[in-house]
Amino acid sequence: MNTDTNGRVLLVVDVQNDFCPGGSLAVEGGDGVVEVINRISPGFSRIVATQDWHPPGHLSFASSHPGRQPLQTVEVGGIPQVLWPDHCVQGTPGAELHPRLDTRAAWMILRKGIRPEIDSYSAFFENDRATSTGLAPCLRGLGIGEVVVCGLATDYCVLATALDGVSLGFAVTLVQDACRAVDSPPGSAEKALERMRRAGVRFASSAQLC
Repeated sequence: MNTDTNGRVLLVVDVQNDFCPGGSLAVEGGDGVVEVINRISPGFSRIVATQDWHPPGHLSFASSHPGRQPLQTVEVGGIPQVLWPDHCVQGTPGAELHPRLDTRAAWMILRKGIRPEIDSYSAFFENDRATSTGLAPCLRGLGIGEVVVCGLATDYCVLATALDGVSLGFAVTLVQDACRAVDSPPGSAEKALERMRRAGVRFASSAQLC
């Protein structure tokens, strides 16, 4: 397997039980990314895994908006918000990283979406597009210039993370076979890939990294 220099990081986005089959917000085939990620992980000396880590009653939950249903979109504080089933509630089994995901080499576990009044798709910013998670300056301080992104879901948290990575000046690579999409609304998965292409995200397969 190829080994990296200290100049890149593997960023594993939200590979959590609630996003895998049997979870409250399951992505079709979501658990299929686990073995792919485990296969490429040894090629990286730095690995960051993110977790949605929502308090009960989080504003992204449809249950917090009487009369609304999951997958509807509302505006909260001027920010569009897709409403979801309750998911990844802090301290619950659904919020845990998938049990087969090998996190022994993880350098950092970054928890996001922890504030009740705002969501956080990206590993770099909350959805107000102004509040930083602190990840970018941390990576820069280590001399990391390339971010290799994988995880769940392609058309939401992976997309936001990849686009923010590019906007912050990182070289970003998407490991396509280590991602799965919600694809809601239909077609959002392909639109997400196109947005990433236009932004300058490089696409790779796991085989190209091994």
